Amino acid sequence: MPEYTSVVVTRGPGGWGGPLTITPDEDRPVIASITGGGVHPVAQRIADLTGGEVIDGFAQPAPFERIAVAVIDCGGTARAGIYPMKGVPTVDIHATSPSGPLSKQVTEDLFVSGVGVGNVGRA
Repeated sequence: MPEYTSVVVTRGPGGWGGPLTITPDEDRPVIASITGGGVHPVAQRIADLTGGEVIDGFAQPAPFERIAVAVIDCGGTARAGIYPMKGVPTVDIHATSPSGPLSKQVTEDLFVSGVGVGNVGRA
């Protein structure tokens, strides 16, 4: 059984929300990189520091209830709203803030944006 540790993810320049503390566990081990280009370095860093299982969420989708954190690259509303709506902590590599029809679902305790590798550290 893997041992999981926590990380803190803070907003980057021009970002919004957070900070988020991410701790994978047996029920939610997945660090989902939903960035359309393989595994993003931010997702890889979270996985490396926490012991979570990183996946390319486009190539290998996981059920919402298995995702510890979704790392996205959304400058709009779809992915930026859908994961928080499902209760999944969401890290956006773009400096976005809540907008559009799902903006009510995007709260500071579930969403942080403008995140780079340097915004991910041990808790």
